[in-house]
Amino acid sequence: MTLELPDAIESYFEADRGRGEAVADCFSPDAIVKDEGNTYRGIDEIRRWRSDVAAKYTYSCKPQAVDQQNGHTAVACRLVGDFPGSPANLRFLFAIAGGKIESLEIVP
Repeated sequence: MTLELPDAIESYFEADRGRGEAVADCFSPDAIVKDEGNTYRGIDEIRRWRSDVAAKYTYSCKPQAVDQQNGHTAVACRLVGDFPGSPANLRFLFAIAGGKIESLEIVP
C-alpha cells in the first residue's frame, strides 16, 4: 500500500532516509519541532536536532498510515534502529503552510 502524503511531508521522510541536514530544508524559517520533551525553534535549531539524532542513532522510519487530526496531518510510523526502546511506533503530527512544515510534534 502506498500512502498519499503532502509533498512537504514526503520530502521530510525522503530527507530523513538520506542526507540528514536536508531535513531542515523541509521547514519554514520559524518552524517548531517537539521531540522527546524538547522544543527546537527555527532552522538552525532544527538542523542541530537532526544532526544530533543522526550522530547518536542509526534507524529507519516507515510511514504506515496517515490521517487528519485537529488541523494536523498525523503520520503513524514504525521506527527500527539502535536507539533505546527499538522498535517504536510513533506519530508525527505535521502542520504545513506554503509548502513547508511549520510544526512537527513526534509522540508515542
